[in-house]
Amino acid sequence: MKLTLGFSPCPNDTFIFDALVHHKIDTEGLEFEVTLADVEELNQKAFRKELDITKISFHALGYLLHDYALLWSGAALGNNCGPLLISKRLIAKEAVKNCTIAIPGKYTTANFLMSLAFPEAQNKVEYLFSDIEKAVLQGDVDTGLIIHENRFTYHERGLKKIMDLGEYWESTTQKPIPLGGIAIQRTLPIEVQKKFNRILKRSVEYAFAHPSGTMDYVRAHAQEMEESVMRSHINLYVNEFSRDLKGEGEEAVEYLYRTALEKGIIPNFSKKIFI
Repeated sequence: MKLTLGFSPCPNDTFIFDALVHHKIDTEGLEFEVTLADVEELNQKAFRKELDITKISFHALGYLLHDYALLWSGAALGNNCGPLLISKRLIAKEAVKNCTIAIPGKYTTANFLMSLAFPEAQNKVEYLFSDIEKAVLQGDVDTGLIIHENRFTYHERGLKKIMDLGEYWESTTQKPIPLGGIAIQRTLPIEVQKKFNRILKRSVEYAFAHPSGTMDYVRAHAQEMEESVMRSHINLYVNEFSRDLKGEGEEAVEYLYRTALEKGIIPNFSKKIFI
């Protein structure tokens, strides 16, 4: 059986999926047609139901729980790993509501956190995540919401941090921040859903056991990223929650969706979140 599978070219995803894609583990007869794309592009593909399995922002998944179920493995969730709101010059938090803000996509979890921390900030412009720093530096926007590897390098370009939205979430909830997960279409047989979750967990465990063995795939898609940045990226976003969300991770995801429902950020849903 061949399934369509989407994930990002970011080091955390290529690290996790290397063993699965390259059959370094038992895939139990499943084959995969792989699409690599920016997470917001993957979010949009999920809205169009183009992929059987996809990396997805937890924000976007909140709109799609009737169609996609969350897998227990493969998630990006943790502490001190949230998006950063940055600017060219220091801006007071009270002034953010009057700023133009570059965001990495309407349905990203970064934008969800922005809505929680700065509910009055409405002047948002969507950018590809890798173009946000440039937009801030050129003065196209006042502030930018950065994710992924940019959080390791923004200060080298003279940019200032206004707020760490991951710290904001953790300080107000005392829970790790759910950023993105792996979702599977509910129309697939439940046996296939469970099989893929087993395979994905196996792929994560292979990556943990053979970290150097995954790096060729990581480097191939990290473009000009320095080795130290690649490894920092992986260490930040790949952890025990990536192996299995059960327990503390599950509680954090459920809390995120309860909060989103209470604030009217996502529509109501009747399906269970996980497979």
